[in-house]
Amino acid sequence: MSTTQKTPDINLYTTQTPNGIKISITLEELGLPYKTHKIDIQQSTQKEPWFLAINPNGRIPALTDTFTDGHTIRLFESGSIMQYLVDQYDTEHYKISYPRGTREYYEMNNWLFFLNAGVGPMQGQANHFHRYAPETIPYGVSRYQNETRRLYGVLDKHLQGSESGYLVGDRCTIADIAHWGWVAAAGWAGVDIEEFPHLKKWEERMLAREGVERGRHVPSPHR
Repeated sequence: MSTTQKTPDINLYTTQTPNGIKISITLEELGLPYKTHKIDIQQSTQKEPWFLAINPNGRIPALTDTFTDGHTIRLFESGSIMQYLVDQYDTEHYKISYPRGTREYYEMNNWLFFLNAGVGPMQGQANHFHRYAPETIPYGVSRYQNETRRLYGVLDKHLQGSESGYLVGDRCTIADIAHWGWVAAAGWAGVDIEEFPHLKKWEERMLAREGVERGRHVPSPHR
């Protein structure tokens, strides 16, 4: 982990999706300068050789930076990018993270991986079967909407017991940021956020943050 903050040379490759805005919100919350490159996924720009050199999986978001050795480093997978950004640039005041080795640090990672392994994939499938499948498959719609609701229930119960109103400790962290874009899009997946009052209150609290407001509109307006 970096002990002295270096000068950022960050290039963000993204588009307007729940995964994409995780990174722009993180950057805005940290107050870091960055260059944005809008990737046209409809034209499969993310499958072009130059992009695959950054992310071999051909997905957004992706990011490059100048590493501590002076050479370019590539980052892909949103959780990995978020961990990199706080490891490199949030080591003094811990604006949206906690010091490595603390209880809060590990709890933050618990919820970050809960999103990456649970909410994101399940809600993404709910989106697909509810909105994009070429034919209506009731089993697929029901399965993934219900699993999204179950995961939302876990979040709702956890937030009910939170004194700060955030997922971990006394502050907003990358765990909260990772979840926000997905929860804000609950209706697109056919899930009613009104069923989860504590989660809804958290979603509104997050939206009131200046960094979230700025970052959610990168690279295009968030609706």
